[in-house]
Amino acid sequence: MSKLSLVVVSIALALCTFMQVLDYSIANVSIPYISGDLGVSDNDGTWVITMFAVGNAICLPLTGWLTRRFGSVRVMVVSATLFTFFSWVCGAAWSFNMLIGARFVQGFVAGPMIPLSQSLMLQTFPENKKNLALAVWSMVAVVGPIAGPILGGWLTYDYVWRWIFYINIPIGIICVIFIWHIMKDHESKIIKEKVDYMGLVFLAIGISALQVLLDKGEQYDWFRNPIIITLAIVSVIFLTLLVVWEKNEPYPIMDLTLFRSRNFVIGTILTSVSYMTLFGAIVTTPLWLQEYMGYTSLWAGLAVSTMGIIPVFLAVVVAKLMGVMRLKILVMICFATYAATFFYFSFFTTQVSFGYVAFSRLILGLGLACWIAPLMAISLAGIPSQKLSSATGIFHFFRIFAGGAGTSLFVTLWDRRSIHHHSNLASKVTPFNENTKSFFNQLDQLDITGQSGVAMLNDITDKQAAILGLNDVFWFSAWLFVILFFGIFLLKKREHAQRDAAKRES
Repeated sequence: MSKLSLVVVSIALALCTFMQVLDYSIANVSIPYISGDLGVSDNDGTWVITMFAVGNAICLPLTGWLTRRFGSVRVMVVSATLFTFFSWVCGAAWSFNMLIGARFVQGFVAGPMIPLSQSLMLQTFPENKKNLALAVWSMVAVVGPIAGPILGGWLTYDYVWRWIFYINIPIGIICVIFIWHIMKDHESKIIKEKVDYMGLVFLAIGISALQVLLDKGEQYDWFRNPIIITLAIVSVIFLTLLVVWEKNEPYPIMDLTLFRSRNFVIGTILTSVSYMTLFGAIVTTPLWLQEYMGYTSLWAGLAVSTMGIIPVFLAVVVAKLMGVMRLKILVMICFATYAATFFYFSFFTTQVSFGYVAFSRLILGLGLACWIAPLMAISLAGIPSQKLSSATGIFHFFRIFAGGAGTSLFVTLWDRRSIHHHSNLASKVTPFNENTKSFFNQLDQLDITGQSGVAMLNDITDKQAAILGLNDVFWFSAWLFVILFFGIFLLKKREHAQRDAAKRES
């Protein structure tokens, strides 16, 4: 492949990744507008996000089987084509039921796009450029979720919510044309395997139940609700059946032999937990800015968007460092940076300015720059090339699934800690407290009396409790990264993992 073709196809594959990761977050800020336009409540409107996640979670682990059965290039082109088509269907939806149905299918057909865009880049780049391919891909994967709320807010406020889906159409068409034109002669080997129908059923039911549980757990008060309990039981039963079935299936829908690689298992765990923690922080900060600090969704998105600046400029530098430094050292630098910055975040106050928030997220970008590319490289080091599509599919399934879980868990933690702090602060408000007396005396001078004064005090207490709860979340996140830092020592060197993989294959 010529250098020009390599550059063009890399951009096309990266844009496919960008489209999908963008669609995870772009709809979040548009839910009130979608709900109002289609005549449903905001709580019902969140099914637009949930159904995309459910469809995507079902198809992601199927990437390896699909590529073996139909070929990686063909699956990539069909996936991007259908994703583009159903983006148009979502934008043109005239009812809420049509929209959530289209979102489910859109998420399902998009399943192979992320793992295949990565594995195709690794397969097409020459050996001495694979680190660059990983770094560029990782940069796009990181920037997408950050750009989503900003782009979604702009399109929703200045135009109409339907454009958050229509924007995919021209990008998708261009990507499909270039990928097929350049890569049609580079198709992977096709193996006519039987369809593992039972595995597919177990996977679809188990993953769907677990995804809905995580997305709706906070809304339904978690395990105090019989619906959540039922979903938990269903997910445990069917996912257990999936593992038992796949171990003895000659043509498994999920290749469980991948978990014989120590680096793959540990690397997937480290990536998933770090992504869960990071994504939880990415979600809770804009929520706090909008709900308690008076920011619009656009300005809240801009405040946290600075974390994507440094990874963009350091992508090439990180690629070069991956060739001369031990990957474990780069990951250690990343987790140490994450831990230090989250400890720094845990001292926010209600007086924090836009510039302070933006600067704090800029620092976080230092860790992002050397995060996922080195982790992926060392995690996939012991995986044979013919199993790379399966491995990347399962790897990204756990990563993306953990991101959704992180959103639910960290929002719940923030909510519970805020309630705790509100109770503590409110207990100090008594007629005998000198600060309380002084506060109400000042309100009296401004002719604010009675319930108006109490409401103002409660509003101040809410804001203080919210920031204290958020600081607790950041403090917890920092210690998680300290633990993950020591987990890096369990990884083998890339060279050792590759050597062990060669021995297993022989």
